[in-house]
Amino acid sequence: MTVAASPLSVPLSRRGFGRALAGAALLAGTTPLRAADRTALRFTLDWRFEGPAALFLSALDKGYFAAEGLDVTIEQGTGSRETVARVATGGFDAGFGDVTTLIRARDDNPASAPRAVMMVYDRAPFAIVGRRSRGITENPRSLEGKILGAPAADGAFAQWPAFRTLNRIDEAKIKFLNIGFPVREPMLASGEVDAAFGYAHSAYLTLKARGVPADDIVLLEMADHGLLAYGNAVMVSPKLLAANPEAVKALLRALTRGIRDAVAAPTEALQAVLSRNTAAKPELEAERLQMVIARNLLTPWVKANGLGGIDTVRWQGMLDQIADAAPLKDRAKAAEAFAAGYLPAEAERLF
Repeated sequence: MTVAASPLSVPLSRRGFGRALAGAALLAGTTPLRAADRTALRFTLDWRFEGPAALFLSALDKGYFAAEGLDVTIEQGTGSRETVARVATGGFDAGFGDVTTLIRARDDNPASAPRAVMMVYDRAPFAIVGRRSRGITENPRSLEGKILGAPAADGAFAQWPAFRTLNRIDEAKIKFLNIGFPVREPMLASGEVDAAFGYAHSAYLTLKARGVPADDIVLLEMADHGLLAYGNAVMVSPKLLAANPEAVKALLRALTRGIRDAVAAPTEALQAVLSRNTAAKPELEAERLQMVIARNLLTPWVKANGLGGIDTVRWQGMLDQIADAAPLKDRAKAAEAFAAGYLPAEAERLF
């Protein structure tokens, strides 16, 4: 599958534009608290300072956190699944990570597990990226008889049990290699593996950037093949939720403004990434950001209902698929991994 390029700007609706102007006026008339008087929060991303990080860095660079009385530090991550552990152990107050990993963590230890408070990737970016020249097609069963690169810490690989079951894939006919993130695309490009797990905007675009022709790349997005899972969400520690719920609400208000700004003007928002990652290739990161906005964030459901919430029917269906892959100890506690009560009003979350 070849992913068509998308325009590098997504216009706001008239209603959204009006809210943006009102928000700008409010910020202009607000005197932020001194840094010493703000609530300090440490926030971890899921990955490096690449295109999608602009969704979060925009709020920082525009002063939205400061306007909410927060002193937020945003740090790079090491993987969407690692975010859960980083927040659970208290190293970070909040972060951006894989909600399916969070559900498992909450099922195992509900007292220490974070809670998701804002869904950002309404459509999960979980994918398997393969080479057509290596026999991979748009049919998931073409993976049989092939060698798959499977980074153990990868969020997409964690979905394999459910994806395999949904698509009736015979796992016994597949060879898995546990490979690190840095060698995933090089091994795909060299033919050492036929396909690999990864987030679509990461593995697909990085492989293409290495010179593999787009018509030789097959992008098997799990959301297109029966997987109901949500993707990454903003999650916060139990300690922060208990001690300062107002700070959580303030964090989400600022993030919502920053994300809406990034969707409206991605080229401008990308500067927040490029200023921190001088080795980044602007065209590649622009495409990465736009791919996330178009395919994972600004879905039909989000356009109708606003950023951050969940469809409760779909949530239950996702839990069914997770439990089918490996039983949950306490489904009710696992289902409480998402708490919607900290989100801004719906009118503030519409595009």
